[in-house]
Amino acid sequence: MNLSKFDYRLPDELIAQAPLPDRAASRMLVVERSTRRLEDRLFRDFPQFLHAGDCLVINDTRVVPSRLYGRKAGYSRDVEIFLLSPQNPERTLWTALVRPGRHLHEGVRVLISERLSVEILETRIRGERLVRVECRGDLDEEMERIGHMPLPPYIHRPDEAADRERYQTVFATHRGSAAAPTAGLHFTPEILEECRSAGAGIAPVTLHVGLGTFQPLLNDTVEENRLHYERYSIPAESASKIAAARRRVAVGTTVVRALESAALNGGFGPASGETNLFVYPGYQFRAVDSMLTNFHLPKSSLLLLACAFGGKELILDAYRHAVEKRYRFFSYGDCMLIL
Repeated sequence: MNLSKFDYRLPDELIAQAPLPDRAASRMLVVERSTRRLEDRLFRDFPQFLHAGDCLVINDTRVVPSRLYGRKAGYSRDVEIFLLSPQNPERTLWTALVRPGRHLHEGVRVLISERLSVEILETRIRGERLVRVECRGDLDEEMERIGHMPLPPYIHRPDEAADRERYQTVFATHRGSAAAPTAGLHFTPEILEECRSAGAGIAPVTLHVGLGTFQPLLNDTVEENRLHYERYSIPAESASKIAAARRRVAVGTTVVRALESAALNGGFGPASGETNLFVYPGYQFRAVDSMLTNFHLPKSSLLLLACAFGGKELILDAYRHAVEKRYRFFSYGDCMLIL
């Protein structure tokens, strides 16, 4: 398949630059696969689509404020170190993205704060770096103190204090993500309680979002692309709920990839590991029956996953409908429920 078949026209003004004041006020496009029907709703209607015996599977990863700014000796401006994932148990070695890349090569040391510094060890493909992180004291505490939330590049503003809460789901628990699992951003505690009242069980899983989720596809032939590995975990209590469910409703593409990875590796029991599962049209789903998802970038792995689940023509029709109806797109935008 050619990647160009998964493109669509998106006016820049439809890319959401900030969240709505009320998480649950987002619009929700309901896509029924069996009838090919599209219905414009609000996200606060979401619990109406759940029934007794359903299992709502959420990603409880927590975004780390891992965009760091510091100084390189002999360079007058701040440089950026975006820590992605630790590479050793001590969390002293990390993969990172850096800016400006031409000034951050092997051997360069960047002073982030009086307690934190980063040394560039190796240049890798796609501009990645292997870096050594040196911190006097607790690294997590220092990143929480001086780090910035890693808003995606299509949000054309610096992160703000409010993003510390809003670029985080209300059920975020386990630190480790370099980006938010954005379908979960619409939920409030009240909406979750309505889902329980509808008879649905709620099962948290964890997939730490990294480059595998948001790095662009570089090869024009879909099947020749490969994703980065991301860590995931399905605890025993959640696995039991998922296995017993009448219908499994995945909140976001990250949950889909975690559940499908586990299913490919042995079923619906407790699981943990790394996955680089790349889902595109032709994939046979084993674990997921319905999916809530945000609107994704053209020609992205996330759009391909949605097309695999809903059918390419139906999903691209839904995207054209969303553009026509002025839905808000991407991380802080509206959502789609595929039934």
